[in-house]
Amino acid sequence: MITELGHFALILAFGVAIIQMVVPMIGAYKRWPGWMAVAEPAAGAQFVLTALAFGALMWAFVTSDFSLRVVVLNSHSLKPMLYKISGTWGNHEGSMLLWVLIVSLFGAMAAWFGGNLPETLRARVLAVQATIGVAFYAFILFTSNPFLRLATPPFDGQDLNPLLQDPGLAFHPPFLYLGYVGLSMTFSFAVAALIEGRVDAAWGRWVRPWTLAAWIFLTIGISLGSWWAYYELGWGGFWFWDPVENASFMPWLLAAALLHSAIVVEKRESLKSWTILLAILAFGFSLIGTFIVRSGLLTSVHAFANDPERGVFILMILTFFTGGALVLFAFRASVLEAKGVFSMVSRESALLVNNVLLAVACFVVFTGTMWPLLAEMFFERKLSVGPPFFNAAFTPFMVLLGLLLPVGSAMPWKRASIARSLKPLRYVFVLAIALGGLAYAVQSGRSLLGPMGLFLGSWVVMGAVMDLWGRTGRGKDRLGRLTRLPRADWGKMLAHAGLGITMVGVAGITAWNTDDIRAVKLGESYDVGRYTIQLDDVTRQQGPNYMTTIGSVTLFEDGKEISQLRPEKRFYPVAQMPTTEAAIDYNLARDVYVVIGDEQDAGGWVVRTYIKPLTNWIWIGCALMALGGLMSLTDRRYRVAAGAAKPSRAVPAE
Repeated sequence: MITELGHFALILAFGVAIIQMVVPMIGAYKRWPGWMAVAEPAAGAQFVLTALAFGALMWAFVTSDFSLRVVVLNSHSLKPMLYKISGTWGNHEGSMLLWVLIVSLFGAMAAWFGGNLPETLRARVLAVQATIGVAFYAFILFTSNPFLRLATPPFDGQDLNPLLQDPGLAFHPPFLYLGYVGLSMTFSFAVAALIEGRVDAAWGRWVRPWTLAAWIFLTIGISLGSWWAYYELGWGGFWFWDPVENASFMPWLLAAALLHSAIVVEKRESLKSWTILLAILAFGFSLIGTFIVRSGLLTSVHAFANDPERGVFILMILTFFTGGALVLFAFRASVLEAKGVFSMVSRESALLVNNVLLAVACFVVFTGTMWPLLAEMFFERKLSVGPPFFNAAFTPFMVLLGLLLPVGSAMPWKRASIARSLKPLRYVFVLAIALGGLAYAVQSGRSLLGPMGLFLGSWVVMGAVMDLWGRTGRGKDRLGRLTRLPRADWGKMLAHAGLGITMVGVAGITAWNTDDIRAVKLGESYDVGRYTIQLDDVTRQQGPNYMTTIGSVTLFEDGKEISQLRPEKRFYPVAQMPTTEAAIDYNLARDVYVVIGDEQDAGGWVVRTYIKPLTNWIWIGCALMALGGLMSLTDRRYRVAAGAAKPSRAVPAE
């Protein structure tokens, strides 16, 4: 009964979304207040109905209702409760329901907290947001219905993909979708502004919080996925340039560019066309990511579906929204005249260079991701584009971005002097060079990758700190003024410092990683660097829904015992699939990473060991970036600035 109510609620939400799509848009065009007012209650009702549908599906997973096809394919009665709940979105149908739930959530939030928006703009934003919802409600109901019943329910289910039965992957998709789908709101603001015929400083202030929120969630989601890949897949890497990894990374890059571009619109009323274009492309790349994950054209361990027919439907949605918005952008470009004038050397120019680097880096990733598919379609050649291409093509843009970031932050608006901007940073630059030189002197190899990463990261971190300190002015009580700085200034410092720390971590794990693989008998020990690893025992045990082989490993450093590690190799009999559970001794300076493999015919077990310097700096940096974004989002100016602006009369669309 509950699942039928959920299905009915989903159909009602579809109908409400159609009303929200049509009525407020007509009302905004005709200036009919009553019709425009429909948008707000419709947005709230749509969210409530979709939440009821999602709750009903979750209830089916929790109670192991095997009359539903999606529960049979993605759950099992013996599965731990956490993974029964996460199984709700750990499949194609359920994840799409989560997708549309978040679309409706952002629309409802815009209705509830958008009282400061001009009436016509709010109506159009909510109508465009509802249009996105309508497309995905149709996709779910007609191609991916999670409430399909089975005539003869089986006794038990086929279990969730064992790789997804992990806390990191339980929380990774919701955060990632909040970021993906959050960009739909910036898209709605962009399209509504094009229809409205007005993009000004107030619009920049309104769109920035939505962009920032989406970027924060994407940062958390991507870092959770990276962390999961690091400890779960057993190969010790944090990023493989997998197509699905790239699908989330590309919108993150464009969202970062959009966030900085919207600042220029707000402060100087410049870069309007560029900012609108970024808002369209950022959501467009979110749709591209959805297409990659669900079309079956590109294979990945993360992919949800392998159904070309569903892929065609998503491709139609992608073409309609991205193509339609770009056509509208072309027709309405004349209303996006920039007002602010700035010189070649200014903060505006620095932010523009920042945008160009991020956008080009995104298109490099896009090219490498899609090129194997294009080569097969048009040249009938099977190609593989792997990490060497991405590392070589993507890294230079990040190096340039890191070099320019502290300088651009120190520049004033409108007109700047390079010499004056560099003056406060001269000691920071010398210290960063010294740190890089020290790393080069003490490392065993002679690669420049590690020292360059340490120099670049410390330059970005110290530059961010100096930028914050520079905002306290001169004279006495600078520490007092530091504590009274706006939260957005502190958030900017934390986010930029987090990027620098992540750069150091990536360089460290890439340049100074040590690995070892060998067959080890019980009681034997071996050395990897200054560490000694001893395999004490291997036992087999029964888990809740899996069988596991557990190794007991003692870790010594310079002859002193420092840790007991228990790597596992699990086998899930229902899914007939093995997984690896690495044992890691975490440390700020390094990780010791141990994986147990198969038993050998000659006796002993395969053991893989990695020494990974500075690995945790990657996720510490990501956490700081997200924290910085959150601190900026709580700045009071985000809540009152748009309301303080006097909305000018909108230009009606012709």
